[in-house]
Amino acid sequence: MLRIRKLYFEEIELGSEQTTLSRTITEADIVNFACLSGDFNPLHMDQTFAEKGMFGKRIAHGLLGLSIAAGLQTDELDYHIQAFMNLAWSFKRPIFIGDTIYVKSKVIEKKEGRAEGTGIVLLERKVYNQNEKVTQEGTFQLLVATKP
Repeated sequence: MLRIRKLYFEEIELGSEQTTLSRTITEADIVNFACLSGDFNPLHMDQTFAEKGMFGKRIAHGLLGLSIAAGLQTDELDYHIQAFMNLAWSFKRPIFIGDTIYVKSKVIEKKEGRAEGTGIVLLERKVYNQNEKVTQEGTFQLLVATKP
C-alpha cells in the first residue's frame, strides 16, 4: 500500500490549489441517496414530473452533489484533518444524471485553532461539471493538526 505523507497545519500553503479526480453521477446514485435521506421529491425521482419543470429532466439532489464533492476532496487532501468544522455553500446549477463532476479547491485562510495542537484551514471549493460550469461552490472549514 502506497503511503502518502500528510501535511500538518504549518506545511499547508496559503493559496495552494488542488483538483480532484472526476465522478459521473448515475441513476443509482440518485436512488440510493433518496433512500438514505428520505428525499423522494419528484424533481429527483419522477421523469414525467421533471420534464414539465424548469430543468426539463430529473436532477440530482443538491446535497448529493455536496456529499460527492466532499468525498472526492477527502481523497485528495493530504492533511492531518482532525475535524470538519463548518461550511457555507451555494447551489448554482443543477447536476443531471450522466454529468461528470470534479472539485477545485484553494486554501484561502489559515489561523490558529483554539484547541492546543490545531490550526484552522478555510478552503474555497467549486464543483464543476463536464462543461466547465460551476454547479456548486462555497467554503469548507477544517481543523488540522499542528506538528507534534
